[in-house]
Amino acid sequence: MIKVILWDIDGTLLDFKEAERHAIKKCFKLFGLGECSEEMLARYSRINRSYWDRLERGELTKAEVLVGRFREFFTLEGLAADQAEAVNTEYQQQLGETICFRDQSYELVAKLKGQVKQYAVTNGSYIAQKKKLKLSGLGELFDGVFISDEVGFEKPNPRFFDYIWERIGRYNEREVLIVGDSLTSDMQGGRAAGIRCCWYNPDGLPLPDGVLIEKEIRNLWEIEDLLKREPL
Repeated sequence: MIKVILWDIDGTLLDFKEAERHAIKKCFKLFGLGECSEEMLARYSRINRSYWDRLERGELTKAEVLVGRFREFFTLEGLAADQAEAVNTEYQQQLGETICFRDQSYELVAKLKGQVKQYAVTNGSYIAQKKKLKLSGLGELFDGVFISDEVGFEKPNPRFFDYIWERIGRYNEREVLIVGDSLTSDMQGGRAAGIRCCWYNPDGLPLPDGVLIEKEIRNLWEIEDLLKREPL
């Protein structure tokens, strides 16, 4: 029986792409960088994803990701790269301003409250995530929040999950379910921790060869069905 759900935030409970679009466009306006077109936004998004992938592989530190992505993006677009650090600082604030729930996730988490323990597990920056959780109201629903900046390790590092077990207690591995959109940080991290893994794949992306997952869902409310029947 599932007793604990570890929820990813960005791209799972909340629409990260929409928040990203708002934050980038607002920063361009505040710093007088001109218009950020959809094509430029797409290029930034690809660069940003590549930096987070390198973080998950242990190739970069969080600080190198947050500033480095903007340096590379600005250089590519012919903008002043020396503004990268200042833009990133503002970006963290703006990133938490746009709250867009995936699949009415607030109602789902609220409905499951009391039925199972629910925790947020995120690699996002402390500033952005704290703001999102407060403005969205999700922070008040969770039994706890684990942000990599506070933990000291990022998913999929097993030490991220060891930190969680030290604070919530040990459960049987079949009693814990992680739900997230990332095959690397969420699913790989869950597998390394020995817990049950549920891939949130709303766009129906093909599963890469060699990647093993336990369960795939297209809508977050499918979690209700998972809680009613065993095994996954």
